[in-house]
Amino acid sequence: MKFNDPGDTTAQYTIEQATAKLANELKVNNTLSILHLTGNQISDRGAEALAEGLKVNNTLTQLHLRANQISDRGVEALAEALKVNNTLTHLDLGNNQISDRGGEALAEALKVNNTLTQLDLYGNQISDRGVEALAEALKVNSTLTQLDLGYNQISDRGGEAVAEGLKVNNALTQLHLEGNQISERGAEALAEALKVNSTLTQLDLGYNQISDRGGEAVAEGLEVNNTLTQLDLYGNHISDRGGEALAEALKVNNALTQLHLEGNQISERGAEALAEALKVNSTLSILHLTGNQISDRGAEALAEGLKVNSTLTQLGLSRNQISERGGEALAEALK
Repeated sequence: MKFNDPGDTTAQYTIEQATAKLANELKVNNTLSILHLTGNQISDRGAEALAEGLKVNNTLTQLHLRANQISDRGVEALAEALKVNNTLTHLDLGNNQISDRGGEALAEALKVNNTLTQLDLYGNQISDRGVEALAEALKVNSTLTQLDLGYNQISDRGGEAVAEGLKVNNALTQLHLEGNQISERGAEALAEALKVNSTLTQLDLGYNQISDRGGEAVAEGLEVNNTLTQLDLYGNHISDRGGEALAEALKVNNALTQLHLEGNQISERGAEALAEALKVNSTLSILHLTGNQISDRGAEALAEGLKVNSTLTQLGLSRNQISERGGEALAEALK
């Protein structure tokens, strides 16, 4: 989208004027299906204008408003539009200035909207109150499949609310909660949800504070869950104790294909446990252990696991403490 009108030789359209003009076009256009407006300094007034267009438009399926200056007022208008729009499937509001009020408005919209499948709220200012509202919406919404709440201000209370939503929801397949403030308590609640949820395939909990106790809880969830295929636990202060628990889960889990444990504190003991798991696991294809504390002994154990394993296609071991000895063992295993 350009905010300059080539036919106007006297002045440049302001962003609000240009957005308003575009919104009016949405009311009559019957061909446009995807609209990208990322990084255009669109404010609440612009979002309100676009919301009016969405109430009438019946062809747009994707609206990307990432990295603008939209706050709660603009989101409330967009939420009202979602209550009547029946074509939009993807709404990207990442990296704006949305707080709990906006989250609550979107939650109310999700309770009645039956077409939106992807909602991206990454990098906003939504805390537990807003997430609790969204979690309640998950209990009744049956169409949303992807929800991105990464890098907000969610703590254990919000994590527990989301977990309760997951116990009831049967549509969501991807949930991003990375970069929040979820610790053991929130992880334990989410782990309990994994035991009963049968639709979630991807859960990103990277860069939280779940530590070993949270890792152990998630491992227990994995022992029961048979639908999750990707689990991200990078940057979570997980050491050997948590690594050993996750390894035990891998011995019985037959669904997980990707496990991301980058940037934790796993050393030899955890690596040895994971190596033993690789000898019996037949579904994991990607295991990332970059940026841990694995030395040669752990690398040698993993090499032994690789000799038996026939499904792993990616193993990340960069930025560990592996010397030539460990490297030679891994090379020998790959022959």
